[in-house]
Amino acid sequence: MKVVILAGGLGTRISEESKFKPKPMIEIGQMPILWHIMKSYSHFGYNDFIICAGYKQHIIKEWFYNYFIDRCDIKFSYKNEKNDFTILKNKVEPWEVSVVDTGLNTMTGGRVKRIKEYVGNETFMLTYGDGVCDVNIDELVKFHKSHGKIATITSVIQKQQKGVLDISELGAVRSFREKKSNDGAAINAGFMVLEPKVFDYLKNDETVLETTPMENLAKDRELMSYVHNGFWQCMDSLREKEILEEMWKKGNAPWKVWND
Repeated sequence: MKVVILAGGLGTRISEESKFKPKPMIEIGQMPILWHIMKSYSHFGYNDFIICAGYKQHIIKEWFYNYFIDRCDIKFSYKNEKNDFTILKNKVEPWEVSVVDTGLNTMTGGRVKRIKEYVGNETFMLTYGDGVCDVNIDELVKFHKSHGKIATITSVIQKQQKGVLDISELGAVRSFREKKSNDGAAINAGFMVLEPKVFDYLKNDETVLETTPMENLAKDRELMSYVHNGFWQCMDSLREKEILEEMWKKGNAPWKVWND
């Protein structure tokens, strides 16, 4: 199953760093938050990624281009007027990564629409490139397969201002709306599982995934919530970046579910 990660936005709310690089490339513990997200999925055996790039996409492409060399132990030999090198130890994950140009100003739904040909007619996962979580991906996928609906979205109870879900006792999403300043309900944490029929709800580059498509999925009773009671944190601001960085430094990063 492919994992699609939205990584093309301007990241204006954390402009202190995003003016130099895409927000998913801002580092936590000297590694991009995008890497942290991918490591979480890889821990559960999901290693095929599609990165929806846009703003400063060349930085994402260059980072992955150099990743193998940067992560391996290498022996260089200049004997006999040659420049040879040998890989001593491979520390790279078994990833396949497609970095796709989905446009500079494309909205979230439009970005997903643009990678349809790379997903094909298969169930796929989708998340944002600026949030980490300790959700059990295996259980999330199992829940999605159990209900037979088009979309599953992971929800958490937070006071932060994200897309708000109204969820029934059985887990059905009865409505989806954007945040209000006084909300403290179940919110959209990303980490979605989607059937290819979701593309029918996405029109063009101006489509915002979190508005009309999600609202229509909820109206059609095709949107379910997987309630996660563990850790989740987005990185919308420099303060939130510093919170994640401090957790990592102290060895208290709940999203680090992998061992290496």
